[in-house]
Amino acid sequence: MMIVRRGQVVRAGQVQPIAPVVIADGPLAFVSGQVPMVQGRPAAEDIAGQTHAALDMIEAVLASCGATLADVVKATVWLTRAEDYPGFNAAYAERMGGAPPARSTVVSGLIAPVLVEIEAVAVVPRVAGQADAG
Repeated sequence: MMIVRRGQVVRAGQVQPIAPVVIADGPLAFVSGQVPMVQGRPAAEDIAGQTHAALDMIEAVLASCGATLADVVKATVWLTRAEDYPGFNAAYAERMGGAPPARSTVVSGLIAPVLVEIEAVAVVPRVAGQADAG
C-alpha cells in the first residue's frame, strides 16, 4: 500500500487541511456518505460536533476493513450552510490535518436534518493471503 500526498492548499494565507493531489496504490474502500445522526437525531447541535460525529462514523467503517482516517485519500463534504465552513474546517483539521486527503466541499441541501455529510475513499491494507475481489 502506498499513499503519497503532494503540495499544500493555502487560502487567505492559511494552510488548509486539503492535499491538492494524492497518489494511491492498493485496494480502495468507498465509504458512503455519513450523516451525524444518532437514534434519529443529530449527534450534536453545532457544526464542530457534527463533523466529529461523521468522522467517528467513517473511522468505524474503515476500522472494519483494517484502515484508519490516515488511509483516506479523498473526501467529499456537503455543508448545508456556507457560514459553517470555518467551524467545519477547524474540526476537520483536528482529525485530518496532519496528512490530509484531497477534498471537495460544497453547499447543498441534505435529506437528513443535519449540517454536514461526509463520504470518503481510503486505501485499505492488503491482508496476507487475500485475493483481489472480482
